[in-house]
Amino acid sequence: MEGRKDYIGLSTVGTVYLGGGTPSLLDPVQLGAILDRLREVFVLESAAEITMEANPDDMTDSRMVQRWRKAGVNRLSIGIQSFFGEDLQWMNRAHNAVQAMECIRMAQGEGFDNISIDLIYGGPTLPDDHWKKNVDQAIALGIPHLSCYALTVEPRTALDKLIRTHKRQDVSPDDQARQFILLMDWMERAGFEHYEISNFALPGRRSRHNSSYWRGETYLGLGPSAHSHDGVSREWNISNNQLYIKSLLAIGSKISAITEKEILTPVQQLNEYIMLSLRTMEGSDLGYVAEKFGSEIAEELEKRAQRYVQEGKMTNEGKLSLTRVGRLLADGIAANLFFE
Repeated sequence: MEGRKDYIGLSTVGTVYLGGGTPSLLDPVQLGAILDRLREVFVLESAAEITMEANPDDMTDSRMVQRWRKAGVNRLSIGIQSFFGEDLQWMNRAHNAVQAMECIRMAQGEGFDNISIDLIYGGPTLPDDHWKKNVDQAIALGIPHLSCYALTVEPRTALDKLIRTHKRQDVSPDDQARQFILLMDWMERAGFEHYEISNFALPGRRSRHNSSYWRGETYLGLGPSAHSHDGVSREWNISNNQLYIKSLLAIGSKISAITEKEILTPVQQLNEYIMLSLRTMEGSDLGYVAEKFGSEIAEELEKRAQRYVQEGKMTNEGKLSLTRVGRLLADGIAANLFFE
């Protein structure tokens, strides 16, 4: 940790995100030690957002949740996925519908009001009326931030095998598109901002940490497989836990926790900006593109986007923003706007 201090220079740290694994399995004493060490090495803002990912099946003791708060965690991101047991069973989740409800109430009872939950849509066990009940339940519980994802089946996972052996029904892209459109309607009526393709927040309750990713700001990743990015380069750490620990203990050795590093060319930086900014409600700022990459590039980008404006998939008011229809095709549109 000390050796990575120079990566962010003299900048203060506004957000800390404990995730990309199962940090809720950590003993609160271990969690507290990690956060204390971060405060020793880096300068954290007094009101820094400190988020921890948690699984409902790990949140069985209110005293543990209380100790998370005392350690400094002030925001929880909970992998609820669904409030229906049949969905959770289909997805091979370890928790059940009762735990999905109880863990939220437990967190709120221990003083957590900054909570995000994940919900999954588009699965074969989730009809539209159940999807609406999932969303309505989250709103009724006073959750200020929802991350909603179309169900994807990763290759070589247990779920992938069950589908390939016809023990689970496969997903339907048409169902996913319809439920995404329904989701946008429901969240708008409930007063949520659709500030990123998969993320909805009440005003002032956006994820500060994830927003920094989408704005292309510098971030430092600590731990196995963690990625870091400073705007012009990207690097990532050893994924193997044992080798990662060995690299940290090998003081003075040539062994490094960083396995790979890539320098982003101007074209790669431009394409990354297009890809990330188009996912946000603010869109791609043509003025920023002109300033950073040149007026000719900005003019060419605007020209390429014109077809999507005419098709009603994008608006152009100095910023290229996706419409609701366009959000269904975000990745494909971004790819077609990329430069070579």
